[in-house]
Amino acid sequence: MSQILKNDSHSYWKKWIEDRDIHAGDALIRIYMPLVHFQVNRISQSLPSNVNRDDLRSFAMMGLYDALEKFDPNRDLKFETYASIRIRGNIMDGLRKEDWLPRTTRDKAKKIDFAIETLEQSLQRKATPEEIAEYTGYSSNEVVNVVNDVFFSNMLSVDEQIKDDGDGQVNFIQTLRDNGTLNPEEELLKAEQIKQLAATIVTELNEKEQLVISLFYHDELTFTEIGTVLKLSTSRVSQIHAKAIFKLRDFLSKN
Repeated sequence: MSQILKNDSHSYWKKWIEDRDIHAGDALIRIYMPLVHFQVNRISQSLPSNVNRDDLRSFAMMGLYDALEKFDPNRDLKFETYASIRIRGNIMDGLRKEDWLPRTTRDKAKKIDFAIETLEQSLQRKATPEEIAEYTGYSSNEVVNVVNDVFFSNMLSVDEQIKDDGDGQVNFIQTLRDNGTLNPEEELLKAEQIKQLAATIVTELNEKEQLVISLFYHDELTFTEIGTVLKLSTSRVSQIHAKAIFKLRDFLSKN
């Protein structure tokens, strides 16, 4: 069925763009549903278990609908690229508005931050997750997971809302420049951030952690796919990813 739909996608697009034909729109939604599944699966792997995947799918579907409504075929941009940005942006926006990080996690994060500061002052070096766990009474896995969750939450908070030309709000991640380029100041800042992060990954992470980070963020593999490549369980890949994020967050917060 999906292959038949793909073969007819040109005619569906024609009907949708010219007449906003509802049947053509439904067909296009079915054609591009894999984009929804991919973004939901990818983002959900970095979230705590209390986040409802049905909510993520709902956010993602609204992003896909929005992409169909606003896509301009005259721009030099593939719909798959445009829709992926809209879908991911809508999920992030939904997560931020829902404040998915539980109060208990925030309380634990404050205790962990205090422990890190206290231990590193007394030890005169970086505290390990095991040392932080002993100080707080949490398990080392719990410490790593809390730091990972807060790190992701902070990433969401960076995606601040900006005003559009009207009365509405638009997420920064959802805005697209017509020329697809950054201004010189943005290019310089981005290059410096990438340089710092790349150096941090090399110096602070071990070989396996570097590989997991690369496969997840650069090659966009899921934890399950990474596990297949590395011959590790999905849970083990998740642990490696969480510890890597812990190290990066700890290092970057101090620089």
